[in-house]
Formats: sequence, structure tokens, C-alpha cells
Amino acid sequence: MFKNLIISARPHQWLKNSIVLAALVFAKKLNETNLVLISLAAFGIFCLLSSGVHILNDIFDLKKDQKHPLKSQRPIASGRLPASQAGTFAIIILVVALVLGFSINSYFGWCGLGYVVLNLFYSAFIKNWVILDVMAVALGFVLRAVAGAVAIQVEISSWLLVCTTLLALFLSLGKRRQELILLEEEAKAHRSILTEYSPYFLDQMIAVVTASTVVAYSFYTLSPEVEQKLDTKLLSLTIPFVLYGIFRYLYLIHQKVEGGNPTKALLTDKPLLINIFLWFVAVLIILYF
Repeated sequence: MFKNLIISARPHQWLKNSIVLAALVFAKKLNETNLVLISLAAFGIFCLLSSGVHILNDIFDLKKDQKHPLKSQRPIASGRLPASQAGTFAIIILVVALVLGFSINSYFGWCGLGYVVLNLFYSAFIKNWVILDVMAVALGFVLRAVAGAVAIQVEISSWLLVCTTLLALFLSLGKRRQELILLEEEAKAHRSILTEYSPYFLDQMIAVVTASTVVAYSFYTLSPEVEQKLDTKLLSLTIPFVLYGIFRYLYLIHQKVEGGNPTKALLTDKPLLINIFLWFVAVLIILYF
């Protein structure tokens, strides 16, 4: 049972919570040990929160997941893990995580609670509302980014919110497209909202969000305000990495019919993984050396 609980918690998805650390890096606080420790604790708390949410979502979607070619193999959908035991485990880790979150500070705790409530509403209602479903997923990433900033009590950059929102929308829309292509005529049985989408409609939204993401990041790196705040004019040198990363992900979506699992794509596609590593190294060198 323990193994199935761990699988249901989806630790491979914890990478998404690394957005919690964005404020630490871009506020140039990596050299302050106490803030690094707080940020790592915040990251760990959101890993617990996201795991609890994933388990509850699997319980909500039990019948629908059983009709999915891949999700039907999950412990809860396949029957290897009873929903009652999974639900108890999820509630325990959510309560523990929220208590720990409020121990960091009240603002961080409220961000964590807001993330849980958002996801519960998503599972119960919002996932059935066209367009708002992907926007809710993006809001979950924004809450993570905000939580990372309030945890170490640094200013929440509007650029951080804009870029996070657009990137999350880009990934969410790509995931919707892959689900639609994979399930085809079975799409409605698994997720009724997919009938409101079409590959063409999703491609139009992806095109808008792709362009907006590149423009927003470019404006961020070229902003005089940011140049003054970070004391560098070189951050724009990282734009090519962002361009390549987005183009590579579009390649995976359209040419390889991947993108249904952004984390898997990140961890398994070597060019994309190398590109993100080089972008991160470049950011560290520009900001800290």
C-alpha cells in the first residue's frame, strides 16, 4: 500500500514546485543562507500540498480515469489503492503542510491554503468550464510564485506574475491539445470539457500565448526598472534560451505528439533539459558574478 501511496503522490511532479524558488533567485538572495533554507522549506511544503491535491483529484476523477488509456493504470483508478485510504492520507499530508506553511508566516500559509482551495474547486467545478480550466491551472503556478516571494518577504515583481501566468498557460494548453489528440473519440468519456476544444482552437490560443510569453520575458529583461533593480543590463542575453525552449516544446507537441506531461518532457527530452540548465546557469552568472 505504501508504494501505491507514493505513486499516487506523484513525486515526479514536484519539479513544478520549483517556481517557488524563483523569487529567491531573481531577488538576488541566494547568498543569504537563512532565506535559502526558508525557500527550500517552502518548496517542500508545496510538494506536500501538490501531492495531497493530486490524490484528491484522482479520487474525484476515479470513474473517468478508468476510461483513460494511461490514467487507468494509476493505483486508485486501477483499484490497487482503496480511495478511502488514499483520501485519509491526502487529508493528513495537507493538514501537516498547511500547519508548517503558517509556521513560516501567515501570508505564505494563506497562499498554501488558497492553492488547496483553488484545486478543490478545479476538481469539483472549474475543470468543466472551457478556457477557465486552463486559466485556473495557470493561477496555481502564480500562487506558487507568490508564495515563494512572501515566504522570504521580498517584493512580488509584476513581471514574475506575468511571465509565470503566460508560461503556465502555454504548458496547460499544450497538455490539453495532447489529451485531445490521444483520446480522439473517447475524449468526452474521459473529460467532457475536451469536447469544447479542437486542435485548431487550441493551436490559436497556443500561438497567442507563445508570442506573449516571448514578448513579456524580453520586455522583462530589457526593462530599465529591472536593469536598475538587478544592477545588470545583460539579462537579455538569456532570451535565446527562452526562444529555443519554447520552440523545442512546440516541436514536441506538434511533431512528436508529446506535451501531455510537461514534467516528463522536461526530464526525458535531452535538448530541452540541457537548454533549461544553460538558461539557469546563464541567469546565475549574470546576476551573481
